[in-house]
Amino acid sequence: MSITASLRQLLDGRWSAAKAAARDGLEKAGFEPTDQLGTEEHRARIHEQMRLLADSGHARLGFSSAVGGADDLGGSVASFEMLAYGDLSLMVKAGVQWGLFGGAIQALGTERHHMAYLPAVMSFQLPGCFAMTETGHGSDVQHLRTTATYDVSAEEFVIHSPDPAARKDYIGNAARDGRMAVVFAQLEDHGVHAFLVPIRDESGAPMPGVWIGDCGRKAGLNGVDNGRLLFDRVRVPRSALLNRYGDVAPDGTYTSPIESASRRFFTMLGTLIRGRISVAGAAGSATKVALAIAIGYGERRRQFAAPGGEENLILDYLVHQRKLLPALARTYALHFAQEQLVATMHDGPADEQGQRELEARAAGIKAVATQHATETIQMCRQACGGAGYLSANRLPQLKADTDVFTTFEGDNTVLLQLVAKGLLTSYRDHFGELDVLGTVRFVADQVVESVIEATAARTLLQADLGDRAYHLKLFEDREKHLLDGAARRLRRAGKDNAFEVFNASQDHLLAAARAHIDRHVLEAFVAGIAACPDEEAVALLEKVCDLYVLSTVESDRGWFLEHGRLSPSRAKEVTQRVNALCGELRPHVDVLIDAFGIPDACLSTEM
Repeated sequence: MSITASLRQLLDGRWSAAKAAARDGLEKAGFEPTDQLGTEEHRARIHEQMRLLADSGHARLGFSSAVGGADDLGGSVASFEMLAYGDLSLMVKAGVQWGLFGGAIQALGTERHHMAYLPAVMSFQLPGCFAMTETGHGSDVQHLRTTATYDVSAEEFVIHSPDPAARKDYIGNAARDGRMAVVFAQLEDHGVHAFLVPIRDESGAPMPGVWIGDCGRKAGLNGVDNGRLLFDRVRVPRSALLNRYGDVAPDGTYTSPIESASRRFFTMLGTLIRGRISVAGAAGSATKVALAIAIGYGERRRQFAAPGGEENLILDYLVHQRKLLPALARTYALHFAQEQLVATMHDGPADEQGQRELEARAAGIKAVATQHATETIQMCRQACGGAGYLSANRLPQLKADTDVFTTFEGDNTVLLQLVAKGLLTSYRDHFGELDVLGTVRFVADQVVESVIEATAARTLLQADLGDRAYHLKLFEDREKHLLDGAARRLRRAGKDNAFEVFNASQDHLLAAARAHIDRHVLEAFVAGIAACPDEEAVALLEKVCDLYVLSTVESDRGWFLEHGRLSPSRAKEVTQRVNALCGELRPHVDVLIDAFGIPDACLSTEM
């Protein structure tokens, strides 16, 4: 087996069959990406592609066999990631229909909802929407303003938008195709719940009391019909409540298996992390396409020559390698972290603690992967000069289509705060509520930790820059130091200054969250390499991993210098090693790119 084949087998991993089927589908006529369409023409094209996807069985992967699905949640996400090699409007619309709308019915509903709706959802006979985001409370879902009031006499819920801030906004499928929406609303004093609300009749006209608006043309993703919804006392039957976590009896009695409204809310949201994981994977796929295009251009474009010599390929210049190869290394690292995340989701966490860790990791990987996509696609555009600005070469459209990834399925800043909150939970568990005894223990432990840390810093300064154990220790040490510091700062908070202390510590919390994800990504990369049976492929991946580590250290060398983890001379050595690794990997870039298995139809360019 060739090294390219070995790498592709490793990267495709557990869901190689689903990925192969998705690749084959993207090669078919009618699925090639294009941005030369008007809004309505693009929406119609994507609608037809959705119908073809449904007919192919793609949509059935993630649903229960009880309703005709394949019970393969991991395969569904893996297949979805592959769609991002092509037109990202198709990927997003498929995510709305089968990941968000269908996924919410499956996760939050019960058998009556599954049997009544999911077959039509899978076949695309029932196009639907996921109506959570509101104009006034985008990230603060727990306090959204749409209401659901139970009318005992009619055994109906009344769904209502009390003011303009309660308008459901940016809702995929709403402007053109959607016939039903999963609407998140405040169920009196029981917190946020989800309801199935018809929004159009069979002729396509809005249902009574439902106002539908069109978000219009966007920077990208114009094949997706994003719309706006308002509800004027819309009545739905009692059975419209997705009642897995809370139900209302005919007489209005409310029951739930989870007593706490806050815990019930976060449990409900936790079941919907599939969308967040899928966006992270899609961002990775779009990044791979951009790198393939830019690296391919760098291997064809020649510029400048020594006297009497042939012009040089621009990818042979170190400065050009510096633009693209560290990003390629990070893309590989994130790929392995994504594979591990999908596997954990598919298998299901062992307990409640495992579920919380999965949710935090999904939030962190999504934030890091989408930010990496935004930065890398922009760098790829620049690396191709004027050619990268041509629509025919895909980079402008990739940039436009992925830009929103940093804020949908959770704003990245909010998601990293969620990661940091999860990390700080261990301090609360260890020290209780920091009463007098807890505070004494905390201070004593910090004194001991400061001595240990000083010793560890000296050890790190003396280690071999190429030693993988050193890399892991370096990332672990940065994470721990940042987390300890954040905990110390937050200890100052009391009843009167809690917001001020938290607000002043946000930069610290975000740094701790990023360090945590960097460490996790490195561990996933190391595990991925260990699973590869091909020694030649392993040797190449080890170099890629080295470049990921040292370019990450280089990008944050200010922190490592300030905290004594690098000396000035050692910081210079890191840069020298990054330069050397770029040169060592230069002959292998074709192999590393080909291993992604991007369909040729998705790489057609005029460069």
